[in-house]
Amino acid sequence: MSLFNLTGKVALITGSTKGIGLAIARRMAQAGARVVISSRNQDICDEVAASINAEGGVAVAIACNINYKEQLRQLVDKTVEQLGAIDILVCNAALNPHYGSSQNIPDEAFDKIMNANIGSAHRLCQMVLPAMAEKGGGAVIIVSSIAGLKGTPVLGAYGISKAADMQMARNLAVEWGPKNIRVNCIAPGLVRTDFARALWENPETYAATVAKYPLRRIGEPDEIAGAAIYLASDAGSFTTGQTLVVDGGGTIAG
Repeated sequence: MSLFNLTGKVALITGSTKGIGLAIARRMAQAGARVVISSRNQDICDEVAASINAEGGVAVAIACNINYKEQLRQLVDKTVEQLGAIDILVCNAALNPHYGSSQNIPDEAFDKIMNANIGSAHRLCQMVLPAMAEKGGGAVIIVSSIAGLKGTPVLGAYGISKAADMQMARNLAVEWGPKNIRVNCIAPGLVRTDFARALWENPETYAATVAKYPLRRIGEPDEIAGAAIYLASDAGSFTTGQTLVVDGGGTIAG
């Protein structure tokens, strides 16, 4: 059996209809996991799940707006009803409605960032981890960002939320490690997704970014998916409470 085999595992992945979340879901399905596709729009979730099923994987579609606790509860309950107990939880969905200085961010935008990026991961873990422990263990992956490792003049609140994700992983790893639950973060650098389109489509921003990356390019979603499979599988069975930086070397050289 491959160290990266996820056969028989149930993986719930938020924000999995595009970008990094979609890449993680597709690759986990290819590795044998039964995956839950989730984002706000049920029709899009259905389309993505159908495409994974057509490729030979197993996927179900459950829409959820991570800003609402009752929808998170329904997401977890429907996952268990349709696929069984959750083995892998990937908290990928996040938002950033403000691009600019922290001084100028409206209260509503600040609160929205914290509620979505920190609050949803916290609540999902509260809902999922007790049953995961009863089953004998599992893996949680929180998709953070290198914005949580560096200061930034334009992504301040987002960076704060992503730094908090890293600390959440450390705390939960300590709390749940005795129950064989591993909790880790992935901190991507600039990746070619719609979420970061404003950064990589701007020629000046792109050039300035890749000039600091030793690999001289931005990342692709699949390159984050590979890290997620490592953390979810037996290959990562002794890794917990860590933040795996996947950024083309940007933070070591920038």
